[in-house]
Amino acid sequence: MFIILLRFSENKARAQELMDAHKAWIRQGVDDGVFLMVGSLQPNAGGAILAQGCTPDEMRRRVDDDPFVAEKVVAAEILEITPNITDPRLEFLAT
Repeated sequence: MFIILLRFSENKARAQELMDAHKAWIRQGVDDGVFLMVGSLQPNAGGAILAQGCTPDEMRRRVDDDPFVAEKVVAAEILEITPNITDPRLEFLAT
């Protein structure tokens, strides 16, 4: 499982210009069953994604395909997590 942090960086001003392409990238990740949750970092600091179903190399390639990452609108940090204990509502993450 992964947590991907997308923090605004040097080209933040281009976010609006690239937003449709970024949203299409997010939609593809959700449609592929890889992105489980996508949300905003507050206050207006970027975004975060909860993901699973990929190897670390596959996740890095997927994240690198985000137009925001490619154009340095955000800096991406990928954290790999091995779930050990989960609330019963999230047991599917431990498999």
